[in-house]
Amino acid sequence: MSESSLSFAVTVNPSPRTAQQRAAILEKPGFGVHFTDHMVAIRWDKDTGWHDAQVMPYGPISLDPAAAVLHYGQEIFEGIKAYRHADGSVWTFRPEANGARLQRSAARLVLPQLPVDLFVESLRQMIAVDAAWVPDQDEASLYFRPFMIGDEPFLGVRGAQKASYYVIASPAGPYFAKGVAPVAIWLSTDYARAAKGGTGAAKCGGNYAASLLPQQKAQEQGCSQVLFLDPVEGRYLEELGGMNVFLVYGKTNTLVTPALSGSILEGITRESILQLARDRGMNVEERQVSIDEWKDGVSSGQITEVFACGTAAVVTPIGQLKGEGFSVGDINAPAGEVTMSLRKELTDIQYGRLPDRHGWLVRLG
Repeated sequence: MSESSLSFAVTVNPSPRTAQQRAAILEKPGFGVHFTDHMVAIRWDKDTGWHDAQVMPYGPISLDPAAAVLHYGQEIFEGIKAYRHADGSVWTFRPEANGARLQRSAARLVLPQLPVDLFVESLRQMIAVDAAWVPDQDEASLYFRPFMIGDEPFLGVRGAQKASYYVIASPAGPYFAKGVAPVAIWLSTDYARAAKGGTGAAKCGGNYAASLLPQQKAQEQGCSQVLFLDPVEGRYLEELGGMNVFLVYGKTNTLVTPALSGSILEGITRESILQLARDRGMNVEERQVSIDEWKDGVSSGQITEVFACGTAAVVTPIGQLKGEGFSVGDINAPAGEVTMSLRKELTDIQYGRLPDRHGWLVRLG
């Protein structure tokens, strides 16, 4: 049997949450707070390859104190959602793209590359046992967190010879409890998200850990997110702590986003937004964007909208950019028309309210 066609052994949780307990959680799930009754685990080692695929009760993971992930951060992850459509069916969005990105992250961290079809099958296996956890209210979803760790007990520094892949899932309500509204973000000039030649293009935990201190400073300044500049010149936009950024030039009907540089994460939502913008005839530019271009463009009125995008929040309007000694934009201005129409189009596709003309949706159950 090939690795990509592994059979999953299923052990049903003997003490799942009751229907009443689950309903209470789904009514106010928050984000990343509650978890479903099961998880997926697949093992890998250098000699056997991928094996021992299981669906099992959600619970603690046993690790040797010398496991590589605890000492050298050998860990990668993904974020992807399941959506309940009006007919009760459950779908996910572009899972092959997430599976391919997980492979690229694995290559960078010297972890094994999980076959993409096995990645997609792991999501199906979760829905087969936990479909009841997919919410049916508007803008709610089941958030999958696939992740892989190097768990060989060895203190030498080298590529993984033993690893484990897991999938856990968490019901998520609407990201914005009070509706989508513009946010303020803080420009970090003291810190970079990733270095040239570093792990910025991989989705690994260390990138997010490095963003926590500047994110904390952003919150102290009344901002929701932090914006990072390029690690070489400190002039060009990279991304937010966990989202890609876009600028809208209204008069020329142009959508601009920083080009992938090796230190920017290749977002699946980012790529989808670019495609939807092209579909509607917008001029799309992926290029270097300086922080001065943002400041001057907003001040002159050339830049009419700014927004960020990512799996969790989908699209977030940015009303104000703040930094040491300056502020541009207006936090009280309404969200832009292009921002909100792109957001609506993307979510309507994800929830089955618009035709899926690009074949992005994959049915899970």
